[in-house]
Amino acid sequence: MLDPKLIRDNPDEVAKALSAKGFKLDLKVFLALDAERRSLLKEVEDLKAKRNSANNEISLLKKQNKPINQIIDAMKATSQKIADLDIKVGEINLKIEQIMLSIPNIPLQDVPVSKGTEGNKVVRAWGEPRKLGFKAKDHLDLATQLGWFSMDKGSKITGAGFPVYFGQGARLERALINFMLDLHIKQHGYTEVWPPALVNRASMRGTGQIPKMEEDMYALAAGEEEEKGSFFLIPTAEVPITNLLRDETLDEKDLPIKYTGYSPCFRKEAGSYGKDTRGLSRVHQFDKIEMVKFVKPETSGEELESLVRDAEDILQALELPYRVVLLGSGDMSFAAAKCYDLEVWAPATQKWFEVSSCSVFTDFQARRMNIRYRNTVTQKLEFVHTLNGSGVALARIVLCLLENFQTPDGRIKFPKSLAAYLS
Repeated sequence: MLDPKLIRDNPDEVAKALSAKGFKLDLKVFLALDAERRSLLKEVEDLKAKRNSANNEISLLKKQNKPINQIIDAMKATSQKIADLDIKVGEINLKIEQIMLSIPNIPLQDVPVSKGTEGNKVVRAWGEPRKLGFKAKDHLDLATQLGWFSMDKGSKITGAGFPVYFGQGARLERALINFMLDLHIKQHGYTEVWPPALVNRASMRGTGQIPKMEEDMYALAAGEEEEKGSFFLIPTAEVPITNLLRDETLDEKDLPIKYTGYSPCFRKEAGSYGKDTRGLSRVHQFDKIEMVKFVKPETSGEELESLVRDAEDILQALELPYRVVLLGSGDMSFAAAKCYDLEVWAPATQKWFEVSSCSVFTDFQARRMNIRYRNTVTQKLEFVHTLNGSGVALARIVLCLLENFQTPDGRIKFPKSLAAYLS
């Protein structure tokens, strides 16, 4: 959520920044509601001051044995007017909140302005895309031959886009989860969290998944008395892990706080019609390791770069050729202020697959969740900055591992980093 004061004081600049994300802010409506709200609050303050003065006058008149009925009647009328105005303020607050929840975060100044993916910029690459030297099979053909996972079985028991892993395929999935968690915990200093896979509406709203992207989420009710959409299967562990600190005031000395966690992830991919959905390239359930940070505002830029390097370490340890892409404004998520995607090359499919997305949200999520810390210099409460990144998503990593490490006879020769986890 943006700071309403930022919009009030810099309406044209904010509107221009939001247009870089393809969002048109109706400034007239927002500013009119904001002005009305502040006017009503001023009126309420004046009336409360008048009521306090009347209370003092009543106390004085009582001591002097003078009549107070007329003043009491006037004070009751003032109290009723305050109550009526409070209702109006509440109604306006609700309208403003609905507007604020629909407004995306504004891009940082060094983010390329674009309507879509054309603004994305490759900032660096690691490793050379493999040329296998033989007729390669794509990951689905390989997995079918090896019997490691089945899309057909998942379709039978659930529906399209739900893979089922068998034997060495299931073992590989488990090995990757442990490998990634161990690296983030032992080398990068994260604290492991194992969060619920089901969250409430407040949690989804806090990280910015709803209301904007609600159609992509699996919504459900936990009981007969609750409406659909009371609970959601998580699209990423970012949601429960970031909400761990919702409505909390943190000690500055504890920042940065760094969490990592495994979770299954569930996404409808409602807008994926016509996109490549073969095998593991786009599924409705997948496993992912997530990294989440809570940091001081002045450090969030360097913390983003560090977060990206942490994800890169995974890919380098897996010996997978990748590139780091700075996203343009039109391709960023609703809540992100700046985002890097990590894309891995799949030699049989001949495509780059996004396996990690690392974002800084500035104070956008923290305002929605009310996560603050007390600045030890100013002694003022300030909102933290939040960050998150995939560390990394397994479905496409499995895809890329199969295609990159296949042998001419159809076997998979995995990188050395996985040997201890697969032995």
